[in-house]
Amino acid sequence: MKTGMLWYDNDPKSDLPTKIARAAAYYERKYGNIPNICFVHPSMLAPSSATRSGKIEIRPSRQVLPNHLWIGAHESA
Repeated sequence: MKTGMLWYDNDPKSDLPTKIARAAAYYERKYGNIPNICFVHPSMLAPSSATRSGKIEIRPSRQVLPNHLWIGAHESA
């Protein structure tokens, strides 16, 4: 990821796809690119949760704090 954005969202009433959608909309307005990857703390993922939210791939990472999203555009090979 060349350009990424750290997004904090501790709204207990919103589910993860909603949080990702809000972060993605802001990212697109700010950077002019559509994000396609989002790293979240493993505790934010349910055991049977999806690994995608729309066109955004969701990956767990212990380096991301709970209630934070690291969202951006994955570099293609």
